[in-house]
Amino acid sequence: MFNIFKKKKDENNRGDQYLSLKIREIVKETPDTVTVFFEQPEPFLEYKPGQYITVILDLGGKEVRRSYSLCTSPFIDPHPGITVKRVKGGLVSNYINDQLRPGKTIEIMKPLGHFTTDFHSKNKRHFVMVAGGSGITPIMGIAKSALINEPESKVTILYCSRSEDQIIFKNQLEKLENQYPGRITVVHNLSQPNPTWSGLKGRLDATKIKESLSPSAFPAYTSSLYFVCGPEGLMETAIHSLESMGVPNDLIYKESFFSDIEAKEADLKASGKLAPELTREIEVVVNGESHHFEVPAGKTILEAGLDRDVDMPYSCQSGLCTACRGKLTSGKVDMIEDAGLSESEIAEGYILCCSSKPASSDIKIVIE
Repeated sequence: MFNIFKKKKDENNRGDQYLSLKIREIVKETPDTVTVFFEQPEPFLEYKPGQYITVILDLGGKEVRRSYSLCTSPFIDPHPGITVKRVKGGLVSNYINDQLRPGKTIEIMKPLGHFTTDFHSKNKRHFVMVAGGSGITPIMGIAKSALINEPESKVTILYCSRSEDQIIFKNQLEKLENQYPGRITVVHNLSQPNPTWSGLKGRLDATKIKESLSPSAFPAYTSSLYFVCGPEGLMETAIHSLESMGVPNDLIYKESFFSDIEAKEADLKASGKLAPELTREIEVVVNGESHHFEVPAGKTILEAGLDRDVDMPYSCQSGLCTACRGKLTSGKVDMIEDAGLSESEIAEGYILCCSSKPASSDIKIVIE
């Protein structure tokens, strides 16, 4: 996902949010994608389907972090797992695909994320899901959890891949359709299919979404939830299409793997929406311990804190994962990217330290 480095800390100073996991098995899903399954620690790793973990690796003497969604369900799968697709030039994704082996122990940050929901056996819901590429990873965990926990609910997945050999979890999805006949439907759309492909093909558009996911096609399910995860363009198309179909925005769960934070900052600067960049002293409280430090002009609060060796939690450093979330109790900040936060969190004063810069004096942020 993103290139993130900082000075290696003394592991004895790690907070409760860190954990070591031993690799149990590595499964090749496609030519450029693997699933890494971990042994269960003691006590068991607690997570919700759809959440992610942050993998922390030491590569070349530098600490590197990446966030990867859990593909497993805590209700079915005995071992938690993440699925990692190789990214061209990607330091960590290539390392995981090529170098990781069973038996190795790696450090992680415990599961986080709001791309999830609760389940109840009495629910009768329709889980409507749109995924693209590796965006199927958290969708898989949610779908399996819905099927096992809610016997009256149904799952429909519109899954976009490049070609047939790039369909992640192809066999698993087919097994779910056979195991739960009539309760899960998977519609594949390929952008570069072979000549024999008879399914949907080409770029995902509003017409395909409406034909595949129209609420009128599922009259028995009066309650629906919508989950969208994949490349930025696909997500925008899916969300706009769902909204045009009358789906309320608060029923659409979104998980983005990409944010061009530099471009967004440039746009905000050009429009005059950012405060002048000045060096300011701030206070950050991490797990009850107060730290006072300067944030130099141009740096984010997280960057400045890490430079001072403050053990602030972080992962993607792009405003998506919320690992660096803190509550602004005084002062003002300019938050370049807030996609990882809900409207209610923003209203309550939460910010993302990785994408926020001081916009006033007397700033205090509490991170719990």
